Amino acid sequence: MLKRALGGSQRYWSWMFFLLALVGTGLACYIRQLDRGLAITGMSRDVSWGLYIGQFTFLVGVAASAVMVVLPYYVHHVKEFGGITIFGEFLAVAAVLMSLLFVIVDLGKPMRLLNLLLYPTPGSIMFWDMIVLTGYLLLNIVIGWNVLESEREAVPPPKWVKPLIYLSVPWAVSIHTVTAFLYAGLPGRPYWLTAIMAARFLASAFAAGPALLILLGLIIRRSSNFAPGGDVIQKLARIVAYAMIISVFFVGLEFFTAFYSQVPGHMQSLEYLFAGLDGHRNLVPFMWISAVLAVTALVLLINPATRENERTLQIACAAVFISLWLEKGLGLVVGGFIPSAVERVTDYAPTVPELLIALGIWAAGGLLLTILYKIAVSVKEEEPGMVELAQKRREVV
Repeated sequence: MLKRALGGSQRYWSWMFFLLALVGTGLACYIRQLDRGLAITGMSRDVSWGLYIGQFTFLVGVAASAVMVVLPYYVHHVKEFGGITIFGEFLAVAAVLMSLLFVIVDLGKPMRLLNLLLYPTPGSIMFWDMIVLTGYLLLNIVIGWNVLESEREAVPPPKWVKPLIYLSVPWAVSIHTVTAFLYAGLPGRPYWLTAIMAARFLASAFAAGPALLILLGLIIRRSSNFAPGGDVIQKLARIVAYAMIISVFFVGLEFFTAFYSQVPGHMQSLEYLFAGLDGHRNLVPFMWISAVLAVTALVLLINPATRENERTLQIACAAVFISLWLEKGLGLVVGGFIPSAVERVTDYAPTVPELLIALGIWAAGGLLLTILYKIAVSVKEEEPGMVELAQKRREVV
């Protein structure tokens, strides 16, 4: 089926070459980082996790969100999800690979990754994070590819795939739970030391991932002869709405706990993020943008009229994705280091090489996702009546 990715329009190849250019730029900056070390990034002794780990954390959530289409279709047999489930699984594959790449670039010396294999330490959360991420990647590759191959041949998937599908559901929850434990297991960081960290991670994941999937589904509808049904788009929109409500509620719980109980460490992190601390305000604009986008998304998603209108739905989904990317991919990680153990505030801002490396990894993920989606769409387009159905849905929109 890989040969299906070798054919495409001029727009398709322009997009691919654009992504390859970004990957090449990121790779050149990474080679420089290998030579000079992490000194070329904005990280320091006080803020030892930055943009890389923030992106890793966010993308693990995007990967875990595939369960929101796998569970309804394979477990509860909701047929509407049949057309988009494979795209959710392939999105998980790209997201996990990007997550692993962000871990590698954050290590400084990538050979250190071998320590997890040569000296396994089951008492370390990092060891289990590697296990669950690698396992989830393999599960989605095997399940997605075999199911798509079966669709192409118009036969049922092999029977041995079904147990893997059922296994992937709790496994999806585990990858983001274990990632949350990386933070909540550090008692020296009050901002992260909360029992609802895993719940916060899952709620934001189940909002951001489906929001991105909706946007991708609408792009597929406009650029191909395969049209994910409007019913499944609306069902996903409801999932995003409920998950976003819960995510915002959990953030509100953190504010109440910190300020009502007057916990200094917890309060100072939130003050730094939303009001500034000791004159340091680097992240304040970004966190308020995140908050405004979250409120905007909730207004558009809760109201049925705007949720069912695809133009406003796109705005809502983009707002959800960007809001949670800022909150989890930047604020959560950096905020946990403020103030330091000696009550010092050290600002963090990613450098240009750091940003280009991150952009290169996102482009690599986009490249892989484009290839996988091209293959999946080409198989879906061969289904009887799909061209006529896609045309009718475009006319309705």
